[in-house]
Amino acid sequence: MAKVVLKVSNLTKRFKDRIAVNNVSFEIHEGEIFGFLGPNGAGKSTTMKMISGISTPTKGSITVCGYDMRTEKEKCLRCLGAMIENPLMYSYMSAYDNLKYFASLYGDVDKNKILYYAKVVGLENRLKDPISKYSLGMRQRLGIAQTLLHSPKLLILDEPLSGLDPAGVKEMREFIISLARKYHIAVMVSSHMLAEMEHFCDTIAIINNGELLEVNEIEKLQQGIEGAKKIRFKVDYPNYAGIIVKNSLKLPVEIVGNSILVQCSEKKISKITSLLVGRKISILGIEVVTASLEEIFMDIVTRKTHGKLEIK
Repeated sequence: MAKVVLKVSNLTKRFKDRIAVNNVSFEIHEGEIFGFLGPNGAGKSTTMKMISGISTPTKGSITVCGYDMRTEKEKCLRCLGAMIENPLMYSYMSAYDNLKYFASLYGDVDKNKILYYAKVVGLENRLKDPISKYSLGMRQRLGIAQTLLHSPKLLILDEPLSGLDPAGVKEMREFIISLARKYHIAVMVSSHMLAEMEHFCDTIAIINNGELLEVNEIEKLQQGIEGAKKIRFKVDYPNYAGIIVKNSLKLPVEIVGNSILVQCSEKKISKITSLLVGRKISILGIEVVTASLEEIFMDIVTRKTHGKLEIK
């Protein structure tokens, strides 16, 4: 089993009479991409700031690579890198000079390490350019290079996809995957772009109103949703086919374009196929459709908070 890099236990943050984060617990392992989801004001950034050492918890514990954030904060910070909100940069300076400046803050990062991490983020050929000439995606990657200079085991990225165009989103997604798979870095990432998070996260945590509602692998989350699996039958007469399946087999059916979506297990495919073919309906394609991350998110929020996406 992969090594535990981050362990959060009963984490709570109170601001006077308001509880922003309430009794949150989870673990992140080496090489794992951990998606942290929730609406604005749900407690995502507050949690990430506590893990990054920027904010002090009211209650609970944080351990990074086995070190306790309360008693061994410096050792914890040597094990993690964080990009919370916008990365800090000096736009009049070159990318290399920016990295050189931040490397000097660690004291033991030489030129070779700077060049190495510039190559990791794909900016080795643009280091002489001033930041003012960088696109948003390039700035995001440079910000990540800054967080990697001291070779952390844990990387915390708050909304790294925000503001990127589709090409930039794809590039950032592939980059985060490479950090986890190739360099075995544990990555905690938050984002509002649920469709994108579905493509690269190993584990999903859902927080709402400061409460952690769910932590699990996407596949297991899908299995936990009633009716998460549907079978799509592409047919020549979808309305007629839908009526036949609904009346004969008593199964929930949706009509979507030239297809019917039947809520059932894969074991029912042969029975539905025989029924439709027997009624002279041509089947042009069959596909198993699982719930999207957006559907999973809304299902969990609806079941566990009565549908309230509360913002504090």
